[in-house]
Formats: sequence, C-alpha cells, structure tokens
Amino acid sequence: MKKFIVIYHAPGEAGMHTNEMTPEQQAKGMEAWMTWAKKCGDKLVDMGSQLANGQSLTAAGSSASNKQVSGYSVLQANDMKEAISLLQGHPHLAYNAECSIEVHESMPIPGM
Repeated sequence: MKKFIVIYHAPGEAGMHTNEMTPEQQAKGMEAWMTWAKKCGDKLVDMGSQLANGQSLTAAGSSASNKQVSGYSVLQANDMKEAISLLQGHPHLAYNAECSIEVHESMPIPGM
C-alpha cells in the first residue's frame, strides 16, 4: 500500500467559524467527518487535524503563508485512483464553494 497526504484548503473565515461554535455544534459538525472516516476504514491512517497560523519559509526569512491550508489527513491506498475514490463525497467539499482538497502520494526515500 502507498501512503497519501490529504491537504484541506479553506478560506480563513472557515476556521474562525469553527472557533465560534459551541462544543455541541462542533460535535454535530464532526458527524459527517466520522461517517467519512468509517467509510475509509483502516485506509485512513491518520484523521489529522485542523491547521492554523502557517508560515512560509525561504532562505530570506519567513512570512505568513497565503496557501489557506486548513488541515490534513493521511490515507493509504493501492494507487492515486483509489485514494481519490476515498475522498469522493468528502464533507470538507460541502462546507464552502471555496474549499478544496489536494492529495499527494508520499514517495519513499531511497535507502530508508
């Protein structure tokens, strides 16, 4: 099995909206995510978490990231086609028209 890194993108206000929710509202919002996780079964290696306050680093220094990365997950699948099939109907895409998902195959490091 191959490993795939799933990166969630959302506009900045999406994270602020979540922070304003009550614990009950947050739990209700997670129901769709838990349904998706159950559908993936053991192919969901790491549910991941929300991400915030990203920094972009270069040789010249650092600055706030403008990539709108809002979270990540880790999947395992036989190939990219299967990984993408596991992301069909993902609740992140239903939140906002600006939300998107990237999926990248994690390539093994030679000799490791």
